[in-house]
Amino acid sequence: MNQDSRDQPTLIVPDWVAPGSVGAFVTTRETGPSQGPYAAFNAASHVGDDPETVAWLRQLLGARIGDHRPLLWLDQVHGARVQQSFQTPPPQADAAIARDQQYACVIQTADCLPVLFCDRRGTRVAAAHAGWRGLAGGVLEATMAALGCAPEEVMVWLGPAISNMQYEVGREVHDAFVNVHPEASSAFEASPYRLGHFMCDLYRLARLRLEALGVTDISGGHFCTASDPRFYSHRRDNGLTGRMSSIIWLR
Repeated sequence: MNQDSRDQPTLIVPDWVAPGSVGAFVTTRETGPSQGPYAAFNAASHVGDDPETVAWLRQLLGARIGDHRPLLWLDQVHGARVQQSFQTPPPQADAAIARDQQYACVIQTADCLPVLFCDRRGTRVAAAHAGWRGLAGGVLEATMAALGCAPEEVMVWLGPAISNMQYEVGREVHDAFVNVHPEASSAFEASPYRLGHFMCDLYRLARLRLEALGVTDISGGHFCTASDPRFYSHRRDNGLTGRMSSIIWLR
């Protein structure tokens, strides 16, 4: 595929005060060559998009980092496993950590919550894929354990996810959190649409879990993938859509 300036992604850069050695961004669907329901910048290989286009966009993402280091792609399964070294093909995991400049960590989402981590010294970074199953299963706790930092040394940014105004869930989701941690009830409100359902705040659930670990430097969390056309949304688009890529690395 021939390079075109229109192929370049439109990016969101986290609004945190991370060390200069930490690079991070999230792609949007605003510009790029992807077509149809995947328009316009889909680098996910598992959703049915054209493989050649996906491969080209992955090359562009590697070039955007600046040194063409490999990207650590994951086979995400809504679990809590943290990948701590580079591996191909993509390993089954829902979080990744990097302690050097050998690779960049990538999380793909389209309503689930991407969570980016770094330490204040800028010596390690991590990314976690946190849908409700991952949050309930402890993916943030596992990522913090893998980082191996004191919680007061950790900075976290919450990327684009579906908001509580758009995310209706059943009682099984409510109970998965509240039955274990009663304080999680503050992340749920009765749905105005269906009896016995709830509007779920993924951002609130993530903050509660991070704060319980002692993390206080938490930013981001002001997006809604389902209502903002810049983003892919699995729920809004009835499952036929692309994915945003959240990438973090050590410069």
